[in-house]
Amino acid sequence: MTLTHTVRPYESYVYAYPHKTAYRPLAGQPGGRPALSELWAGERKDALSLYLHIPFCEVRCGFCNLFTRIGAPDELTSRYLDALDRQASAVRDALGDGEPVRFAAAAFGGGTPTFLTAGELERLCDIAEKRMGADLRSVPLSVETSPSTATADRLAVLAERGTTRISIGVQSFVEAEARAAVRPQHAADVERALGLIRDTSIPVLNIDLIYGIAGQTERTWRASLDAALRWRPEELYLYPLYVRPLTALGRLSAGEADAAWDEQRLRLYRAGRDHLLAHGYEQVSMRMFRRADAPRAEGPDDHACQTDGMIGLGCGARSYTSRLHYSFDYAVRMGEVRGIIDAYTATVDFSRAEVGWYTDGEETRRRHLLQSVLQAGGMPVDGYRERFGTSPYEDFPEELARFEARGWLDLQAPAEGLLRLSPEGLAYSDALGPELFSPAVRAAMAAYELK
Repeated sequence: MTLTHTVRPYESYVYAYPHKTAYRPLAGQPGGRPALSELWAGERKDALSLYLHIPFCEVRCGFCNLFTRIGAPDELTSRYLDALDRQASAVRDALGDGEPVRFAAAAFGGGTPTFLTAGELERLCDIAEKRMGADLRSVPLSVETSPSTATADRLAVLAERGTTRISIGVQSFVEAEARAAVRPQHAADVERALGLIRDTSIPVLNIDLIYGIAGQTERTWRASLDAALRWRPEELYLYPLYVRPLTALGRLSAGEADAAWDEQRLRLYRAGRDHLLAHGYEQVSMRMFRRADAPRAEGPDDHACQTDGMIGLGCGARSYTSRLHYSFDYAVRMGEVRGIIDAYTATVDFSRAEVGWYTDGEETRRRHLLQSVLQAGGMPVDGYRERFGTSPYEDFPEELARFEARGWLDLQAPAEGLLRLSPEGLAYSDALGPELFSPAVRAAMAAYELK
């Protein structure tokens, strides 16, 4: 199958907008480092999302450019949790008690949260509950794990503390492909971990798989999909492989991806999508597939990522208010990551935002459109108009006209009151998303110096 456009389908994965490479130190901007109490004053706090970031892994995969380091010597995890506790106390004080503070969802990510011991995971949950006031047993709680760290004692803690979803990065059930992705693992360890997860009371299992690995074929891709389906996961995420700067694969790569690789990834994406749809899964986004008969997570259903705030704890987490997205410094190179983690663990005063990006009305519109339209269900146009007083067709006429000309929009959706991508538009999500970035964000990301 040939590409239907000259547009490359894999520009970048838009999991948040703007990307952290657009963030800048706030100390050098008007107003300097704002106090968190000022940032959160006047913000709605009745449906917040809570994210705790653990920046440790046993190994670093060849494709990974996440903020994480290998190992944690000299009781580093204890010192990190001490700092996380201090940060949580400062953030909760900044939220104040003038109005109810409620968390509608929670997640532990990384890195690998289950790099922590069972006892340390207990402490992590205590920080979320006792410091932040999140009721982990009554809201959806998602936790990431890996085959080597999904042990019975760790999983028992997570299940007892209210985890509703566990996500395990398998990437490939074919050992040769795992090695090609610089991800050392054995199929037996993967199967053992999945068996332990299924032995718990955690209701939702998600398995991450990657397509586009060197040497991967439709036959081996189908083998990985079928191996995953044997566990009847409630969710499956299918990720295209990216080769990013400063990663192990980036150092091994001879250059940028070419058209043949784009062809391979698109072919495998479509084969994987069709295979899952034929096996009773629904497509939620380009990456996410949910088993049609899977239980939905119980808990508040009023959190909306487009409008509600997010509290991120940990040196790789980001937080969102209506006017500022903020975090700590970002890096990929191991030496830089270690330095940032060390600085974080030594921090005493967490009362101010350090690095971020101020969002104006246009940026808020872009973020709302991005986070809505990249979902398979589409975006209710009336909801957009109710929030902004305008239509997305008025605000983004050139972009939407271009998407329509490429066949990326579902032309039947307006009759349903929706702006929705076509199946081809979903396939090109990683090209469509970046085209909605503002010129200012593009310029900031281009000027970012990799480290």
